Amino acid sequence: MLKSGRGQDKEPGRIRIEQNWIGVHGRPIEEAFHVPPEAHLLPQFIDNWLEYYRGESPDPLVQLAVIHAQFEILHPFMDGNGRIGRLLVPLFLYEKRILSEPVFYLSAYLEAHRDEYEQGLRVLSGLDSWNQWILFFLRAIESQAEENAAKARDIQTLYESLKRTILDLTRSQYAVPLLDAMFAKPIFRSSELFDRPEMPSQPAVTHMLNQLKEAGVLTLVREAAGRRPQVLMLEKLLSIAEGREVRLPAVAQVPA
Repeated sequence: MLKSGRGQDKEPGRIRIEQNWIGVHGRPIEEAFHVPPEAHLLPQFIDNWLEYYRGESPDPLVQLAVIHAQFEILHPFMDGNGRIGRLLVPLFLYEKRILSEPVFYLSAYLEAHRDEYEQGLRVLSGLDSWNQWILFFLRAIESQAEENAAKARDIQTLYESLKRTILDLTRSQYAVPLLDAMFAKPIFRSSELFDRPEMPSQPAVTHMLNQLKEAGVLTLVREAAGRRPQVLMLEKLLSIAEGREVRLPAVAQVPA
């Protein structure tokens, strides 16, 4: 994650051996919002942090709030601390078996509440400030969980709606396998479907994809040219995943 993009030239993944600080870009350390511990103190602090991370707590969500804050206070890398700190959230929840998969991200909430988030971290010194930080972090978890649940419901609604649509359009026994493939990879080259064992012949797949393009189910990203296959996108699924508004038809509940 840190080997490309911002910070790739700052020894990604290595504990820093220099002083860093958080502040306005280009301003000196004297004007920093936060100055993390000196580099020679980091090994002991990180050992303490790891001990707490690996320990048991009566409330793992409160434990996670402290873990995240302490990591940001330590800022153990020269760059990428924010990304790693946010990544710790799903990894910890997965490790504690609160999540079945490590796919819970707070980035959207923290970005929307950036000022409150940063101010909460800056003032961590006394008991009251820690209580306020933990409450903020728990609200973030709750809000993101509700948003994720709503997205999951919308994705399920979209799947059921598209299943009916694609079955009606194609009248094919391969409609559902095709839909499953598109949900597994919503931006894809048409050629990627040709070799899938559950798919029919190349002409049959091409015909179904053309039907879905004409019906507006799929969006053309790139035209085919020579040996280069076309690239298609299941735009409604991506819109839900990215939090963009999508009109979804209601799905009738089928009695068991």
